[in-house]
Amino acid sequence: MKSYAYIRVSSAEQNTDRQLTAMQNLRIPSSHIYIDKQSGKDFQRPKYTELMRVLKSGDLLYVSSIDRLGRNYEEILNQWRVITKEKHADIVVLDMPILDTRAKHGNDLIGAVICDVVLQLLSYVAHSERDNIRKRQAEGIKSAKARGVKFGRPEKKMPDNFGELVKRWERREINTAEMLKQCGFGRTTLYARLKEYKLTKK
Repeated sequence: MKSYAYIRVSSAEQNTDRQLTAMQNLRIPSSHIYIDKQSGKDFQRPKYTELMRVLKSGDLLYVSSIDRLGRNYEEILNQWRVITKEKHADIVVLDMPILDTRAKHGNDLIGAVICDVVLQLLSYVAHSERDNIRKRQAEGIKSAKARGVKFGRPEKKMPDNFGELVKRWERREINTAEMLKQCGFGRTTLYARLKEYKLTKK
């Protein structure tokens, strides 16, 4: 039996030290610790994928908490099934000792049932919280827009001499590259401003 650990944080800026210390205290070799720094919305993560390739029957996988494994309710349950039923490995969730599949090997039926129920409950809570965060973000953005808050890059305005530049460009005195440079626009913005300019001249 080999022991492995899976660690995840949501972004490259977040710190893994707390999770890493917990795994090192279990004397898990550093080569058996897999770390992803990205969202838990799905399981398309490089280190998790690599871990699944090496995890074998009888091995033991540690995660610090269920939300480190993932945040999608259905996918957490599916991955739990893959690890325990298809790969025949065990999982231990450190901050929730009841989520320890090793109990099943001791014919602890009640413990196994409780483990499954708690897993489904916690996975559902994690999934619901993620949906609630999305809704709060959407509501916040909608409210901010109603107050006139602008999102994204600030809109680039036409330079004061835009009309003269357009005339020179149309007369082919300057090419498109020079036009873009003089205006400080990208190509898409240039054509959008040209359209606006021509409408004002009608």
